[in-house]
Amino acid sequence: MLNEFGWDERYRVAGLENVLTPALVVYPEMILTNIARTLRLLDGDADRWRVHIKTAKLEYALRMLVERGIRNFKCATTLELLTACRSGARDVLVAYPMVGANARRVRELAEEFPAVRISVLAENEGQVRQWRGSRVGVFLDINPGMDRTGIEQSHKDDVLKLVRAVGAAGLEFRGLHYYDGHYGGLGERERMAVAHAGYDSLMEVVAEIGGSGGNAPEVITAGTPTLPCSLAYEGFRGKKFVHRVSPGTVVYNDATSLAQLPAEYAYQPAALMLTRVVSRPRAGVVTCDAGHKAVSADAGVPTCVVVGHAELTPLSPSEEHLPMSVAGGAAGPQVSEALYLLPRHICPTVNNFDCALLARDGRIESVERVTARGREAPLLRGADIKASALRQAVAEKV
Repeated sequence: MLNEFGWDERYRVAGLENVLTPALVVYPEMILTNIARTLRLLDGDADRWRVHIKTAKLEYALRMLVERGIRNFKCATTLELLTACRSGARDVLVAYPMVGANARRVRELAEEFPAVRISVLAENEGQVRQWRGSRVGVFLDINPGMDRTGIEQSHKDDVLKLVRAVGAAGLEFRGLHYYDGHYGGLGERERMAVAHAGYDSLMEVVAEIGGSGGNAPEVITAGTPTLPCSLAYEGFRGKKFVHRVSPGTVVYNDATSLAQLPAEYAYQPAALMLTRVVSRPRAGVVTCDAGHKAVSADAGVPTCVVVGHAELTPLSPSEEHLPMSVAGGAAGPQVSEALYLLPRHICPTVNNFDCALLARDGRIESVERVTARGREAPLLRGADIKASALRQAVAEKV
């Protein structure tokens, strides 16, 4: 295990002379460990985990989850939905507001994969009506204060009105979706307190639905930062609804998640960035080939941790360059030396790569496509002949 991001020999890969950098390296044995530790937190019940696949991205990784009994997923793009359906998922929530052509594409995929139970989010009657005549189910998106999407959780009348609208449209109401990821920056104790206060309000919404003669079959909470909060909330236990948590980052982990989650969870990094030093522009600075087109910069600077090199601090990246300061008069790595980086945000970092190297026992075992990176071709079938050809080309690539 990486101890405070110190070096662990299990992450070293031999034969790097043939590897183009920057490269994404994924460690299947570490993925298995992280899956097992998540299931242990869920008392061995794989049905309680609705994995967000924005992190995993690889069909290879999704199949590892499916093989261990996980059948419930959520995603944010139609390409992720397609990948999940092809990987053996049996229940997928598109946890993003789908409108226009995006919604029509979800309807297409629902018809293409009738064995998969596909659901969508809605927060207003227009979004509900667009699904009439389809086989998708509907979750209501509840805004926990993140103010990104959803119905404000205090607006219980609006929730009840939409539950009725779902039924009136001939659709199945499948429950409530509640993502409280904005609490990740809080300390453990404060995060627990504010998350539980939010869950109290969420349970009032569930009670209102029940009191009106309805039923919320499933309640989804908790990305990675609030996973401990959901696990500790007694109000989710012993209820008529199914409660599922939806962390995705825990499949690979990153510097942020490892700092946010309790040490006793014992998660391990399962994906690192391989980079090489390409320059020593002046004393105290080295530069490697891992700019923000490789390691995502959305979590701020520094974008990553240099594993096993406490003397190196990544500075602000440009597109292809990542300069690093060398502390304490240390010599620092030499030009062409390989470094392993642990991103602060692994999800968009994985999305930067077409392929990943799978490393096991210190060697590269295979190259796998990052199947769900990016998006599908931007025109639906039938838009024009060129668009059809483009979609076919993309389908063959996937």
